[in-house]
Amino acid sequence: MTKLRFLLAGAAAAIVLGQTSRIGAEPEKSFVYTPAEEVPFKSPLGIGPAQAVLSGDPSKPGVYVVRVRFPPGHHSNPHFHSRDRHAVVVKGVWWNGVGEELDFKKARPVTAGSYVLHPAGGVHWDGAGEEEVVIQITGEGPVETTPVGAPGAPQGYWPKPK
Repeated sequence: MTKLRFLLAGAAAAIVLGQTSRIGAEPEKSFVYTPAEEVPFKSPLGIGPAQAVLSGDPSKPGVYVVRVRFPPGHHSNPHFHSRDRHAVVVKGVWWNGVGEELDFKKARPVTAGSYVLHPAGGVHWDGAGEEEVVIQITGEGPVETTPVGAPGAPQGYWPKPK
């Protein structure tokens, strides 16, 4: 009887251990490593601000991560997004303003490492001063960007911050 118990206990342990190793052994996940110098920025016009989608798709349901690079002196005109967007400044000083009027004197400097929430429907404009700026944006799609009011200063012109 003791031998039978030992065999049954051993068989039960083998079954449990076998299932445990299967539960913990997930198929290999696809890790993605993108060095900063290999981020695939694309600009719709070949000049000015450029964007790289790092994960997901802002036009489809689900979480997405994008990077935006503003060359020195380039900015966006007033606009808003249909959903919240969470931004972290990766490089440089990102100048932000709120409201429909593009007034550079009211732009707020946001330094590298800082976080900004652009709430859904919050009208804003942003860009780079004298140096290139890179920001990383996380949000949930689908998201739409809507321009607001008359365009401000020509795209790509940003006076020196005072």
